[in-house]
Amino acid sequence: MRRAVCPGSFDPITNGHLDIISRASRLYDEVYVAVMINKSKKGLFEIDERIDLIRAVTAEYGNVKVEAFHGLLVDYCKQRDIPAIVKGLRAVSDFDYELQMAQMNNGLSGVETLFVPTNPTYSFLSSSLVKEVATWGGDVSHLVPPLVLQALNERLRKD
Repeated sequence: MRRAVCPGSFDPITNGHLDIISRASRLYDEVYVAVMINKSKKGLFEIDERIDLIRAVTAEYGNVKVEAFHGLLVDYCKQRDIPAIVKGLRAVSDFDYELQMAQMNNGLSGVETLFVPTNPTYSFLSSSLVKEVATWGGDVSHLVPPLVLQALNERLRKD
């Protein structure tokens, strides 16, 4: 069984995230989407809400499992016998940071990191940017799945 993990905060999941997850799901038998818990950060969506949204928008792939995690990603990988981390790279600036993380993770546990170049359509896209544009009333409908857009609009109307 070939397994990989796509980690992130996914607050919210974007079409860029989905592009990487869908590509990983074609390469691996099981793809875990690990939603990072960072207690020092207040997200727009609670962890359970993120998990529900990700499960809904990845259901069509059939081999994606979504879970929360807190702690070192390599420990998450060890507990689930996952030998590979799949990360999307948008720009050279992503590579600098991600290479350091990949080398640390490999040094700690032998887990490999595979870098997947982001689809050029999403090379500028981040959850933070989506939230900022949506907060100011900008159209993000082409950047997130319809279900996420609905949840985003409902959340921003509340706040």
